[in-house]
Amino acid sequence: MNLKEHPPTIRALIEQAVAQSPEAIAQTFRRGAEWVSCSYRNLYDRILLVAGATSELDVQPKRDRVALMLENGPQWQEIYLAHAGAGVAVVPLDPKLQLAEVVHILQDSQSAVVYLAAKLKELLLNALPKLPHLRHVVLVGGDSTNHGHQEQGCPFWNYELLIERAAQAVATTRDWFTGNIPAAGDVASILYTSGTTGQPKGAMLSHANFCANVESTIQTIPFNKNDNFFVILPLFHAYSFTANFMVPLRLGARMSFAQSIRSVSEDLQALCPTVLMAVPLMAEKMYAKIMPRIKRSFMARLLLLLRLKRIVLRKVIAGMGGKIRFFGVGGAPCPMDIFIGFRKIGFPIVEGYGITECAPGVVYGTLHDYTPGYVGRLIPGMTMRLKDPDEHGVGELQVKGPNVMLGYFNNPEMTAEAFDDGWFRTGDLCAIDKKGFIAIRGRKKALIVNREGKNIYPEEVEQAIALHPLVADVVVLGYHAKNETSGERIGVIVTPELDAIKAAANGTEPPWADIEQTLRQAVLTQSATLAEFKRPRKIIVQRESLQRTSTQKVRRVIYEGTLDE
Repeated sequence: MNLKEHPPTIRALIEQAVAQSPEAIAQTFRRGAEWVSCSYRNLYDRILLVAGATSELDVQPKRDRVALMLENGPQWQEIYLAHAGAGVAVVPLDPKLQLAEVVHILQDSQSAVVYLAAKLKELLLNALPKLPHLRHVVLVGGDSTNHGHQEQGCPFWNYELLIERAAQAVATTRDWFTGNIPAAGDVASILYTSGTTGQPKGAMLSHANFCANVESTIQTIPFNKNDNFFVILPLFHAYSFTANFMVPLRLGARMSFAQSIRSVSEDLQALCPTVLMAVPLMAEKMYAKIMPRIKRSFMARLLLLLRLKRIVLRKVIAGMGGKIRFFGVGGAPCPMDIFIGFRKIGFPIVEGYGITECAPGVVYGTLHDYTPGYVGRLIPGMTMRLKDPDEHGVGELQVKGPNVMLGYFNNPEMTAEAFDDGWFRTGDLCAIDKKGFIAIRGRKKALIVNREGKNIYPEEVEQAIALHPLVADVVVLGYHAKNETSGERIGVIVTPELDAIKAAANGTEPPWADIEQTLRQAVLTQSATLAEFKRPRKIIVQRESLQRTSTQKVRRVIYEGTLDE
């Protein structure tokens, strides 16, 4: 299909799904002790009710912003579609954000209404004094007492009671949704970047941006309407939003919600998905669980030796519900040993690269054509260039395409900085081979330049160190040595894999001084495989886990400067 032929808005996606397969299952989720399914017709009916409730809150399409701060679930999707489908820009937030982060995003976006998990009410009450623009708070879950009660001058509503009231006046409340139709160029979402390298900025993504990215995705990867997407990654993140929500919506496929990260194994068996999207940390944990079993099994090793990996693969997939045919990894670089290890047993793993500002897919691999160390090729509809490549052909990836954001909300200066003569600056350093395969070398802002002018990509050093079984977490940083005015040296902060250390010490935890020495030696051993100028000069061992974003990227900005002398 030509990209110009795709449905132009997110509203058109849901309306197309309802028209083509109204009784197809849209959502499967846990309600109490049972798994419950909802058809596309049922989902659309709920969207109309939510929209009716929204009209009672006097939300103005194409003018107001509405924030959404919930865990994954059917309510997340119906609230999103009811608002974006009527031309209201939605601001998704991570429910695990701290107070200062919530205040920043709600202030910056000037959200008029926030849909909030009831358990987060206290957090929002603490934020309210700094949010004079907030007109309504809708609590999802919890009891229905104090419905409409004012807190610090702002009314708090119970979500289900609003829906019930809308259902009683359905003839009139539907008018708000049917009368407000978004244009392709209208803002659908304002997605705040994860802030790994600074203060989060609100990327304005239009209906056309998302729809173009969805179309490029299904042209590259053979998803279909019979697929069952396992939704474990948070929908407030661009990767999961497009891959686990917009793509199945476009196809009329099923979206099955995991209960939690702790119940993944149980949920996979119950839901039997065909598509599983993950971040590298999840892939690593799955690999660590699967591979020791294969290594302990003589028969499995024999079958792999005889190139009968299909038999081994069948057993692996049976442990994941029995129907997995696509395992996508994105959100951060996948360690090469994990990726290749899965490929060796025939597991259908594919890596992708994206960035929030591109809705988010930019580069996708495929199941049958890949090069180790390279993610894949640029998606259909986009063009690219490498700006200022070095002697190794590594330069900043800059792109154009229908999925590139409109700009940063209320921030023309940062928007101007994000573009170079019309090209969006991804900030990622990349290389490209003769076949068009793109390798991601690291973030431009994270690049370390030593006193000799040599470039060190911290991600390369991190991947080498992270391979050691006693290392749990690692971040590589440049630091300024005392009395040195130019260039940086290489430093590293590592945390121990305490369970593995205890196991190596017959079940007892060694003194901290011994653990520090063990980790220092692990860093030296792993970095010995790298060129001398890439090896860390300073090694810090800490017990606490490194702070990470929702997609498990280390918040590098927090640690920058901490090693300076």
